[in-house]
This record gives sequence, C-alpha cells and structure tokens, in this order.
Amino acid sequence: MSNQLEKVKELIELREKSRLGGGQKRIDSQHQKGKYTARERIAMLLDESSFEEFDMFVQHRCVNFGIDKEHFLGDGVVTGYGTIGGRLVYVYAQDFTVFGGSLSETLALKICKVMDQAMKMGAPVIGLNDSGGARIQEGINALAGYAEIFQRNILASGVIPQISGIFGPCAGGAVYSPALTDFTIMTKGTSYMFLTGPKVVKTVTGEDVTQEQLGGASVHTAKSGVAHFAVDSEEEGIELIKKLLSFLPQNNMEETPPVLCEDAINRLEDSLNDIIPDNPNKPYDMYEVIGAIVDNGEFLDVQKNFAANIITGFARFNGISVGIVANQPKVLAGVLDINASRKGARFVRFCDAFNIPIVTLVDVPGFLPGTGQEYGAVILHGAKLLYAYGEATVPKITVTLRKSYGGAYCVMSSKHLRGDINYAWPTAEIAVMGPSGAIEVLFSKEVKEAEDPKALAAQKEDEYRKAFANPYNAARYGYIDDVIEPRNTRFRIIRALKQLATKKLTNPPKKHDNLPL
Repeated sequence: MSNQLEKVKELIELREKSRLGGGQKRIDSQHQKGKYTARERIAMLLDESSFEEFDMFVQHRCVNFGIDKEHFLGDGVVTGYGTIGGRLVYVYAQDFTVFGGSLSETLALKICKVMDQAMKMGAPVIGLNDSGGARIQEGINALAGYAEIFQRNILASGVIPQISGIFGPCAGGAVYSPALTDFTIMTKGTSYMFLTGPKVVKTVTGEDVTQEQLGGASVHTAKSGVAHFAVDSEEEGIELIKKLLSFLPQNNMEETPPVLCEDAINRLEDSLNDIIPDNPNKPYDMYEVIGAIVDNGEFLDVQKNFAANIITGFARFNGISVGIVANQPKVLAGVLDINASRKGARFVRFCDAFNIPIVTLVDVPGFLPGTGQEYGAVILHGAKLLYAYGEATVPKITVTLRKSYGGAYCVMSSKHLRGDINYAWPTAEIAVMGPSGAIEVLFSKEVKEAEDPKALAAQKEDEYRKAFANPYNAARYGYIDDVIEPRNTRFRIIRALKQLATKKLTNPPKKHDNLPL
C-alpha cells in the first residue's frame, strides 16, 4: 500500500473513531435513557446528507487531575452547518457520551466558531444541550468558555435567530446560554435546567426537592417562563424546531420566505359574527377566533402554558408569516398581569427584531389588581409590553373584539403607540373603565341617595354603555380606522398586510434603549 493510501486509511479510521464519541458502551447507555446521541439528533434535524462537520479532531488540552490520560476526538460537542428545508443553519450538539458533555475550553471554542460563522453568514444557530455542566478539572478555563459563548449569544441577539433544544441536563452556568437565546425547547422527563442542583438547595435552604420539581420541563414552561415549549420526545422537539424556523427569516436584514397559500383570502367566517356572548362577563375562546382567521387554521402557540391569559404565537395570512398577540378571555378574563406582560413584551420585541408583522387581538378588561401584583412591580412589567409595542417599527394591525379598558387599552397596540391599522368589531367597548366601575365613580352619591339605588345604578350603567361601551366613540376621533364585520376579519387583515408591505419607519439614533427591566 502506498504512503498516500495509508494516510487516507488513517483519516478514515480517525473519522470513524470521532463519530463514536465516548464509545459504543456509552452510546448504548444514552439510548437506554431514552435519549439520542448528538449525531443522531443532528441527522434528524438537518436535510439528508447536508451536514458539514467542523473540528472532528479537536481534543482537550487539560492536564489536571489525571484527565490528560483520557482523550476523545471532537471533545464532547458536534458542530457544523447544514440545511433545513434548503435553508442554511449552523448547529452544535453536546455529546453526553464524552465526559458527560461537560464543557471544556476547547469544547467552548468549537461552539464559538459555529456562532461566529453563523453571524458572518446571517443564518440561524441551533444549540442542542445535553451536558453535565463545566468540566471541573479545567477550572477557570471552563468558566471562561461559558462566558465566551454568552458574549456571542448577546451580540447575535436580534441579528440571527437562536434556538436552544434542552435534551438532557443543563445546569449551573450552562443555563445562561439558552436563557439568552430566542426560543427554548425542553423534553418532558429527560431534561432539566437550574442554577443550583437539589443537593446544594438541600444544604443551603434545607429544602428537599427533585431535579424534576426544581427545573423540569413543566416547571419552566408553566411557572417560570424560562422555556417556550415542552415536548414528549426528542423527535417531537426536532420537528418543532423545523416548524418554528419556517416562520422566521434567516436574519434581521431579511423577511421570512412566503409560503404558497391555498386558503381563500376572502373566506368569510360566519361563526365570528356571533362568537361574542351577550353577557359582557361571559368568556369565549380566543383560539377559536385565531383558528378561524389564519391560513388553514394553523397556529404555532409560543409559551402556551405560561401566562395563559395572553396568547402569543406564529401564523400566516396569505402565506405571510406574522406574530399574533391576543388576550384570552377564558383565563383570568384576559386580564394583563406581570407574567402576561413579560410574555407579550418578549414576543413583540422578537417579532420586531426579525421583521415579522404583529397582529394583535384585543379583549382586555385591564390590569390585575392586588398587593401581589403591585409589590411584584406590575407597573414596570406592564411598561415592558407598552414599551415593546411603542418601539416596534414592523407593520402593526390591531383588532379590538370586545373590552379595551383603561391603561390596558393604551398598552395593547393602540393607535397612539404607532399602530398602523386599528380595527374594531361592532361589539368593541373602548373606555376608561367598565360601566359598573364608571358609575361608582361618577354617580356614587346619587345612587346612594336614590329611592331605588339598584334601579338607578342599572339605568346609569345602561346610559354609560350606550355612550362609551362601543367602538364609535374611538372611531369618531380616528383612533379606530374602521369598524368591521367580524366574519370579514381575515380579508381585512390580509388587505392591511399587503398595504403595509412597504412600510418604512425608524426610531431615533441611540446607543441602545433603556427599557424598564
């Protein structure tokens, strides 16, 4: 065999060795836990045969605590690029079979390399996390590696979409990278995220808690809002990443590629003409409205189980990707509170950063009252949502279905926050407050002194409702552009989006804003 052939043979053998990660025994162990390997995950995620790998031969440089006696090619992370639906993406997947996927200096450098490439090329970056944390043997170098990744997450924010899949442990400093990215997906039962683990919690606070209770998928998708999606399996998580990317552009200088729409743009939805109950205190399901007006009823719900009194997610109108923000009357009457404000603000800012038009469906009775909310700084959190809408320069279409009272009217993409097209249904009630509250303020003395206080209060409420609890008062001042028939909502939104396609609006030059965090 010639020298050249021997060298080629050596290359092939080294590639095979690298592809095995921590070896077959550890791969089998990963499978027994119901988890895929890093390479299997990438193969499921990317278009077939599109993956081009970087740094297969990288090895750690640490000599402490005898770790220098054990080396694995690739050093615990698989990195590179490929395509999803023909569109370029950069990926890294931590390999739990190599030192438990723990982060070393060289592992961090591999991740930084793909992130730098993604920024240069203007393409999304997807990180699949499955790691035991920092490689303790490396000490400060491992921490430096984390911080290098965080710095890149920060600079990439609002420039390219960043998606994190948590497919195993993600603890300690490792949690900050997903927290800095745009969307985080967790698998139920096999993934968790927390800054300090159960043992430390027990030592410091005396609290007995499991990994699942402390940072499982249900905790972060329902209670903390750290994660956006919880999935039952890794396959489902990977399909979700693909679907999510279909609604997003490659970067902040582009728009999402349109999709061929076979759903009639002038489709009338008669059910919407009587979806609003006669009783103003009775709920209805906003998901029914969304399903009725978007292309093919398809809606990707973002943070579905967190702050369910507000709905955020992606849909299409005539093939054009939009972000939808909608109050949900079925949950807490659709009231805005701390978590709903945070959820809505973060979503609006994402859409604005990536040129995705925002459609807002309003039915909001106000902000949630009480000491719990006020002490928790509902003023600041509510201001985040207000700020996000006011700052956004993308096309903004607002449809008020029923209630829009007080400060919540201002916050929910009103005309005064540079809403482009503001529609209302005939059932809209746009006022400083609801009729009963208004009567208490305006006529409390007369009602108290009346022969029949209940009858007078009912009469005054009726007068107030006729005068203010309708869309025509706001329309009289031009704050509502048109009052529309509910069944025409889809067509009117599509028309508005078409008209706004060439919108150009810029904010004043500044280093950066100082939104109320």
